[in-house]
Amino acid sequence: MGVLDAHFVPAVDGVAYGLLLFVVAAGLSLAFGTAGVLNLAHGTLYAVGAYTGAELSDGTWGGLALGLAVGTAGSAAAGVLLSVATAPLSRRGHLAQALLTFGLALIGGNLLIEFFGADEIPVRVPEALDASTTLLGHRYPTYRLVFVVMAVVLAGLGTWVLTRTRAGAAVRAAADDPQMLATTGIGPRAVHTGVLAAAGALAGAAGVLGAPIVGPGPGTADTVLMLSLVVVVLGGLRSLWGTLLAAVAVGEVQTLGVSLAPDWAPYLLFAAMAAVLTVRARRGAIPEPGGGPGPVRTRHRRLRLPALLPQALRAGRYPQRQTSQAQRGDAEVPRKGRGELRDQPRRARSPRSSRGGSLLAALGERATVRAAAPLVVLIAACAVVPYVLDEYSVTLAGYALALGLVAVSAGIMTGYAGLPTLGQTAPFAVGAYATALAADAGWTTGVAQLALAGAAAALFSAVTGPAVIRARGTTVLMITLAVGELTSTAIGQMKSVTGGTDGLAGFPAPVPLWGLEELADETAVYGYVLAATAVVLAAALVLLRSPAGTLLTGTRGAEARMRASGHPVARYLLLAHIGAGVLAGVGGSLMVTVQAYVSPADVGFEIAALALLAAVIGGTTSVVGAMLGAGLIVFTRDWLSGAWPGHGPLLLGVLFVVAVYVLPRGLAGVRLPFAAREEAV
Repeated sequence: MGVLDAHFVPAVDGVAYGLLLFVVAAGLSLAFGTAGVLNLAHGTLYAVGAYTGAELSDGTWGGLALGLAVGTAGSAAAGVLLSVATAPLSRRGHLAQALLTFGLALIGGNLLIEFFGADEIPVRVPEALDASTTLLGHRYPTYRLVFVVMAVVLAGLGTWVLTRTRAGAAVRAAADDPQMLATTGIGPRAVHTGVLAAAGALAGAAGVLGAPIVGPGPGTADTVLMLSLVVVVLGGLRSLWGTLLAAVAVGEVQTLGVSLAPDWAPYLLFAAMAAVLTVRARRGAIPEPGGGPGPVRTRHRRLRLPALLPQALRAGRYPQRQTSQAQRGDAEVPRKGRGELRDQPRRARSPRSSRGGSLLAALGERATVRAAAPLVVLIAACAVVPYVLDEYSVTLAGYALALGLVAVSAGIMTGYAGLPTLGQTAPFAVGAYATALAADAGWTTGVAQLALAGAAAALFSAVTGPAVIRARGTTVLMITLAVGELTSTAIGQMKSVTGGTDGLAGFPAPVPLWGLEELADETAVYGYVLAATAVVLAAALVLLRSPAGTLLTGTRGAEARMRASGHPVARYLLLAHIGAGVLAGVGGSLMVTVQAYVSPADVGFEIAALALLAAVIGGTTSVVGAMLGAGLIVFTRDWLSGAWPGHGPLLLGVLFVVAVYVLPRGLAGVRLPFAAREEAV
């Protein structure tokens, strides 16, 4: 009985905290499950309500009511603006929405801090609620008990609205069959706007009412968003009661779990999130890209890519084999594939001719040269950096090269494998800490450090890969986010190895090769980083332009046909995941060399989002573009913000928004018309 008494108050705190998360997560679930918007700015909407409520609270009932009204209305208006902002992206998938809303979250967070300050604001509640109540022999804050009652009432009211009212029927119809809804005279666009406004209102009301529980501060939005994502994943998108149970469970882990198992509690939430998503993906609950059926398994004999990769054939990168009609079979070669073959130029479909084969080889060589030329130009431009910039700028350029490798790895996963990822900071962190620990132990040879970082990241990616490669679309984003957060949590908890939040520093500078002197200044460090980056990027480019890269591209574009022809798609994706992990691990090693320290802040969620943005800016299938995107991000965040101190997140947010709208296909997409015209010639 003594143990129960000791943990009674934390258990009730968990219920109150969980119900607060439920109100927020209900809005997030409504926006994603009904309006189809992956809103990474939802935590900022909560912060809007929390700051507004705290600012207007004066300890009276009138102040509480005014704060609730203004905070809810402000967040609802932000939801309407969010609907307008995401409308042009409705056909571009959840990745563009995630990047846009993350950018808006950075902008909103910076503006809130600018307006309300960086310190936590105290919240005053009415005197009747600012007291304690006896609950089963324990004293407990009255306000939290009242909040529990309000949240339960809100759950019941929300369920009634969605299931028993005309507005709820319209919301469900907008999610299930918008065309049918339009025939009733109700515009799906109006429902979409109303849903996002209601989701924002829920977040704002939760912020006002939850401010005495989770006070407004600089990190409030991120914390609330992450926990709400976990709740939505565990509870599902269409069940308010499922979301309620998941929210209470998360709240108990955050409060009671910390008191019962403090060493394990930080891992439980994201581990559960990753496990649930992985199980759902393995059961086939995750649709294939394009809304098609799940993976197709067949015993048919493997085809040699005669009809699967017409784009590769046009580029002359993969020779076509001739097969007879009996060898192909109607069941094995889809009609669309044969039509695509008929559309190919005659010279690309006649490898029997030596002249045609020579032409294909020549075209392949020309394509390889064209692909390598931008990389050569980029490396040459980077080589002159130490001669024209100061030491601080040279250091930033070295960091941009390291971040660029993470961006390239994210681009390979997103653009080539078709698996958008927010978790490439996990192998990045593994490589960084492996290098730091090796240097601290006396392993100072740069080549050895890079090899160790790449091997450690490859092993990590091989272990986590099976949980990633079975999922598709938004589920991949969530699984990789969970993997990244688990890795970051582990780094923060393993203080004896990683130094915890203080990080690792004070290790000796590396020696590029055996027998050489250590890197003594910024110029030498930059030269080493540039040389390593050039070698790694050249190797990546060769692999991506090889038949292996063609197979990977075919997996992304025609996965069902690849599976039907007997190709081991899962093996291709796993190898891509491991290769991308190696790139990120080498980037982590180079980052440690540039900074001479590493901490959890260097490998957190923000870095993952920046790497993905860099890949999107450059074009997810462009190696050089990803490097340029990383350079633009570092320039904006670390150099340009120096002229406007304290507004780095605002500038980054603007960059996110502009990139999503202006560069839908990235910098590489700007050259597509010219490339198409050249190919036609």
